[in-house]
Formats: sequence, C-alpha cells, structure tokens
Amino acid sequence: MATLVSLGLISIAGLLCIPALTLLVEVIAAQRPPREMPLVQTGGKRRVAVIVPAHNESSGIIPTIGDILPQLGQNDRLIVVADNCSDDTAEVAEQAGARVIVRKNLERIGKGYALGWAIDHIKDDPPDFVVFVDADCRVQSDAIVRLSEVCDNLQRPVQACFLMHSPENSPINHGLAEFAFLLRNWVRPLGLKNLNLPVQLMGTGMIFPWDLIRSVPLASGHLGEDLKLGLDLAELSRAPYFYPAVKVTSEFPVTAKGTDSQRQRWVQGHMGMILKSVPRLLFRSIARRNLDLLALTLDLLIPPLSLLGLLVTGIFVATSIAAFFGLSAASLWVASVNIVLFAAAVLLAWGKFGRDVLPGRLFLSIGPLIFRRIRLYGGMLLGRTASHWVRTDRGDR
Repeated sequence: MATLVSLGLISIAGLLCIPALTLLVEVIAAQRPPREMPLVQTGGKRRVAVIVPAHNESSGIIPTIGDILPQLGQNDRLIVVADNCSDDTAEVAEQAGARVIVRKNLERIGKGYALGWAIDHIKDDPPDFVVFVDADCRVQSDAIVRLSEVCDNLQRPVQACFLMHSPENSPINHGLAEFAFLLRNWVRPLGLKNLNLPVQLMGTGMIFPWDLIRSVPLASGHLGEDLKLGLDLAELSRAPYFYPAVKVTSEFPVTAKGTDSQRQRWVQGHMGMILKSVPRLLFRSIARRNLDLLALTLDLLIPPLSLLGLLVTGIFVATSIAAFFGLSAASLWVASVNIVLFAAAVLLAWGKFGRDVLPGRLFLSIGPLIFRRIRLYGGMLLGRTASHWVRTDRGDR
C-alpha cells in the first residue's frame, strides 16, 4: 500500500512538472522585447467584416460600436449578432450604426453558435477578412487596419493582445486577477512569439482570412470555444500569430457575483479542454510532427494561475506529510522542484511586467483570495457548473 501511495504521489508531482516548467520557459522567453515582422504592401483594398456577438449587452455595447465604426472603409461591415437577447440589444446596436442580425434558438446556446450564425449570414457576399470582437471591449483606434495588414501578409489568424483592467472605483480589488490575466494574455504569448511559436486565441480581437474561417466548425456551446478554435487551426497548420502592437481591453465585473461567475466559466472551459483534448492533441502533434500544435497543447496544460498555485502547493504539502511518515522522499523532491519552477515564473513575470498592476503590498491580501478560489474550485468539483453563455454581471452598468 505504501508503495502504491508513493508511486501515485510521484506520478502526480511529475505531471505537474509539465505545466510548471512550460510556464517558466514562456516567462523567460518573454523577458526580451518582441521583434515585429516587416510588412509587405500587397496592394488593393481588402474588405473586412467585424462581427460582434452580443447577449443582453445593450448597456455596454455602444462604446464598442463607437470604437469600431470610424475604422471601417466604405466596403467594410460591422455586424452585431443579438443572440437570444431578452433586452433591447438589437435596437440599441442598430441605432448606434451597426448592422444587426437577431438569433433566437434556446436549444443551441453559446457564443460559438452566434459566430457560426454570422459566418453563415455573410457567406453569399464574403469579405476578405473577418474580425471577432466581444461586445464589452474597447478597441484601439487603428486596430482593424493593422490587424488586416498583418493577416494579409501571413494569411493565417492573427490575435491582438487582449487585457482586462479593474474598473474605476471598483469595490473589489482585482490586482491579483489583473496580474494573472496579464501573465496569461501578454507575458506567455509574448514568450511564445519570441520562440517563433503560435499562441492561443483569446476570444476577442482576432482576425481570420475568409477562406480559413469559413472552413472550420464554429457552432458549438463549448465554454472554451476560443481555445478549441485555435487548436483546430493549429491542426490545419494555420495556427494563430500574436500581434501585441494592437490591444483590445475590457473590465472586470464590479460585483463579487459577476467576478465568480466570469472566472468559473473561464476555468470550466479551460479545464474541459485539458481533460477532453490533451491526449489526442499530444498524439497527433507528435505523429504529424506538428510543432505548432505541440507548443499550443503544452501551453494548454497550464491551468489558471491560482489553480496551478494551489495544485503545486497542495502536492508539496501531501508529499511532505508522506515523507514525514516514512514514505519515499522522491515525490517530495519532485514537488519541491515544482514549487521552485512556479515561484520563479511568477516572480520573473511580476518583476518585469506586473509591478504596476500588482504592487508588492497587495501580496498581503492573497489569503482571502486563496479562500475564495478554494471555495470556487471546490464547488466545481461538487458539480456546480457554469451556464454555456450568460452576460457577465457588471452591477448597474
């Protein structure tokens, strides 16, 4: 029995080495500035369709439309998909100047269904490129033209840098969450870019050539539809390219309910992708010698920062107790390596990129956050799952 317990602990600690080491490699690679590719003028005006999926977003969609419309040319389009809305999103978006298509299907709920509906809607008059932007995002003033230029040069998907910020006068301190998001959507993609590797899609601020986006399945209720799409494209040898010179931003919710709901959807979608897809993706990437797919699969194995921290700490505590009672100390050594890898990655990322969003004094508030995360992840283990697509509770915005 003792041997089985020791082997089990060694196996778990060894598996955790993969995401911890991958995280550290990405953070180290991000320490140098990115090199942007020189753009070649291809000539000719490319037609762009910007698609904004919206579910009950009437109170926040106007700034998004206001950011996008001035960037569009005469032959470009902004299409808002008012998906299963119970508010006046469609009317508000139309009055703001967007084309609106209304989708009603309570049996097929999910952002992926909204995107697939929009692609089907424009297939008879297709653009050259399709841009996806979430309805609660602010878009850099030259984002559309710059993304179009890069996508035209590469003929592959291009992902802008998508960041979340704390709203002004928020009653919730989002410093730790903002740092974790910065690490996920800026630092790690920057490291992959510097290694000449692709990145995961982030769900917003992403552009695709028409011939590519029309050929992949979008219509699904999967909570991790962006991760799934990026991996599907990597299997086709058209993995996403990271373009950090363009930024798209959004804000965290201002209520505890909205914060927990948003995080639960993110974590549930990510962990669902890990559990369902990683063995198959690893096998295919190795069998086909697809380095891009292998890199994205290893990157997918990195769970949300707080969850990874809890896992490496938990296995360290468990192996310490086991060693104290006379079981093999090998698992403790592996668990100790995991702690070092994780701590080094976090400290390097914070020292280079995170000081502004997470002042050192805020590390003192990590205790209540850990308790909230344990409660959240514990609830997920007990079967409390997130809805497929609900509007994030943002208080009275």
